[in-house]
Amino acid sequence: MKHLSIDLETFSSIDINKAGLYRYVQSPDFQILLFAFAFDDDPVQVVDLAQGEKIPQHVISALWDPNIIKHAYNASFEWYCLSKFFSISNPEAWLPQWQDTMLHGLYCGYTAGLAATGAALGLPEDKKKMSIGQALIRTFCVPCKPTKSNGYRTRTLPHHEPEKWKLFKQYNVQDVVTEREIEHRLSAFPVPEQEQKLWRLDQQINNYGVMVDQDLIEGALYCSEKITDELMNEAIKISGLDNPKSVQQLSQWLEEETEEEIPNLQKDTVKNLIKTTEDEKVKRMLEIRQELSKTSVKKYTAMKEAVCDDGRIRGLLQFYGANRTGRWAGRLVQVQNLPRNYLETLSHARDCVKYKKVDALKIVYGSIPDTLSQLIRTAFIPSPGHILIDADFSAIEARVVAWLAGEQWRLDVFNTHGKIYEASASQMFGVPIEKIVKGNPEYVLRQKGKVAELALGYQGSVGALIKMGALNMGLTEEELPEIVQRWRSSNKRIVDLWYAVENAALSVIRTGQPVGIKNLLFAREGNYNTGQDFLTITLPSGRKLFYVKPFIAQNDRGQDALYYHGMNQNSKKWETVSTYGGKLVENITQAVARDCLAESLMRLTAAGYKIVFHVHDEVVLDVPEEKADLNQVCEIMGQPIPWAPGLPLKADGFITKYFRKD
Repeated sequence: MKHLSIDLETFSSIDINKAGLYRYVQSPDFQILLFAFAFDDDPVQVVDLAQGEKIPQHVISALWDPNIIKHAYNASFEWYCLSKFFSISNPEAWLPQWQDTMLHGLYCGYTAGLAATGAALGLPEDKKKMSIGQALIRTFCVPCKPTKSNGYRTRTLPHHEPEKWKLFKQYNVQDVVTEREIEHRLSAFPVPEQEQKLWRLDQQINNYGVMVDQDLIEGALYCSEKITDELMNEAIKISGLDNPKSVQQLSQWLEEETEEEIPNLQKDTVKNLIKTTEDEKVKRMLEIRQELSKTSVKKYTAMKEAVCDDGRIRGLLQFYGANRTGRWAGRLVQVQNLPRNYLETLSHARDCVKYKKVDALKIVYGSIPDTLSQLIRTAFIPSPGHILIDADFSAIEARVVAWLAGEQWRLDVFNTHGKIYEASASQMFGVPIEKIVKGNPEYVLRQKGKVAELALGYQGSVGALIKMGALNMGLTEEELPEIVQRWRSSNKRIVDLWYAVENAALSVIRTGQPVGIKNLLFAREGNYNTGQDFLTITLPSGRKLFYVKPFIAQNDRGQDALYYHGMNQNSKKWETVSTYGGKLVENITQAVARDCLAESLMRLTAAGYKIVFHVHDEVVLDVPEEKADLNQVCEIMGQPIPWAPGLPLKADGFITKYFRKD
């Protein structure tokens, strides 16, 4: 199979970081400036489209040849830009010809970003991405501010900066060199065909997009601005401060008024101060602070920036965006991280916002910022004549970890009534599950079962319970160790799985010999010629999790522990990361749950459903009203998976006129 590597440099007046790829390319002034390409290992060439050069005919022929695989780093960009350039009416038709080198790096445990991946791979200088790139992109790829010195132009063209333009062409060529070298180094560890299919489906989902209610967005921005102005004016009147939003100014004012030291103005601190203060002015200032902290309308602004001319937002999902597990990540509006809704009258609240009825919102709902926050989800709406079906897996991670561990009593629960919180409490405290119902004194045990289920499945202890909010659920710190002990005693096979997984990983690193446990295969894989070294975990689906350059060292407790190179989730830097049995089980469980979702996405698409987006274990479909069959969707999602025999899957859902939490 022949390969064609491509990299583009483009211009658009739309900010791609704020508006996303689709809105960026759909701008009337979008233009491809440079087209760098190379066949297989041939020298890289660049076509200067901005200065009138044409793409050679043999390259155009290769673009349409299904026997030539097109490669690019973040290939969705090149695929969509070239689809626009050649006026392709159905861009999805030639997706099977594309492969994404960024996906290849992510699949093999590396980070995203051409420069970052090159650095993590240790590429030599002549293969690395040029560091001057961002400055050149700012020069040629975005509008410039008109000034007297630049002749009041709004854009820099090649003839304005000829020397920089030469450098820009070198930069374009070097991107292909770097992309091709990354692909070469990872070639011994190919992305499975199933993942390639999923990547293509992901492009189709992103390309289809989702409708948004633009009246609601405009109304929310209007209401937010109005209430923010009112609150700011009230705060200035009470305090006399220039900027009541300033932490420094407000802290100083509060300390002067209360004659007490204010440690910070974090959410919980403000909440506690409101409860304890008797000074009405101080209390009101704190309440205003609370309200103003909720007035962030970034999500609405993000929607407004990203919406295309047809009223749809595209590009909300990033395939393989989560390190190690391969789960999707959110982009632009971040659908994985939307506020929940609790209002019982969502439709009325939406109407008030759409028609900018600020006074009505105040009277009915009190806090306008909180109301706007709860309405963010509802800005996503179906296409005309359609309705949304929202379906999600029930307790998918709890089901998967029970299946992996062979924890039979839990599997029995999921195969029958499914009440895992009550069943867990029953196992932990030796109380018949029939007694753990509302109205009985034993019902208080459900809360202990719930927090234990949420916090302890991946080797968490007292700290995990506290982080999960145990102390806010009426539990005392003194009783937490007992909850940990009781949960572990009731789930011996899951506890065994933590240690079996850790021991398997350590054994593989020590001996180099593969170890198989619980439908999983641990192995040491590498390629001496390209310097690759991995711990891999083959999942039941056949997909592998990769841990880069693994080694064993003593941890802070003097015990042998597993380390590897990866993205530190706190520092966001590529560095040495430690792990342990529970964390590996979490990675594996979430990865298997992700593969279950992927299976459902493929099945739902095959059944003719249009997916607008999905969130972890939840799928949102855009369905013609007359064809909205919730039962069929849940049935498809609950079907057995061949590679996971005995895994009890169940989906629930609802039909809605706008996206929301049920």
